[in-house]
Amino acid sequence: MKRIGILGNIGSGKSYVARCFGFPVFNADKEVSKLYKNDKKIFYKLKKILPKYFNKFPIKKHEVLNAILDERNNLKKIVKIVHLEIRKKMNLFLKRNKNKKAVILDVPLLLENKINKKGDILVFVQSNKFDIQKKLKKRKNFDQKLLYIFKKIQFPVDYKKKKSQFIIKNDFTRKTVLKYVKYILKQL
Repeated sequence: MKRIGILGNIGSGKSYVARCFGFPVFNADKEVSKLYKNDKKIFYKLKKILPKYFNKFPIKKHEVLNAILDERNNLKKIVKIVHLEIRKKMNLFLKRNKNKKAVILDVPLLLENKINKKGDILVFVQSNKFDIQKKLKKRKNFDQKLLYIFKKIQFPVDYKKKKSQFIIKNDFTRKTVLKYVKYILKQL
């Protein structure tokens, strides 16, 4: 089974590109949302270290965002708890799909959290900054300060591009993305 990791900036279209490959996708952001809604253990762990922000189950996204915006160090505390569980979920996903030709890893901090392996195929999704800003502003919980905090914990774009075997120039049209995906699939 080939593991294809999708890299790129926040709002570059990584999740859309991931779905276009047609293989099973592990979407870490969706898994985190499920944890916040369904996992009481995660709630109690977060409540213990950040009682000011987490009072009621299920965890609401704005509570997490408030904790991060109030104190930058809170992000590290949250990540430490949540990422451990996400890794377990990803390992289950990989076991369930071990007989597939390939799987897609849509994990925002794939390189930063050392989740990728040596044989992984890395695909960088490159998008125009203006298009990304336009797209992000449409999101319900968009916050420029939060975007800045998340960007600070990510590796530079040039580093991610250098680590990638392929670059998809996403202009946010299906036709363009599929053209790049077909090319990559031919190379595999």
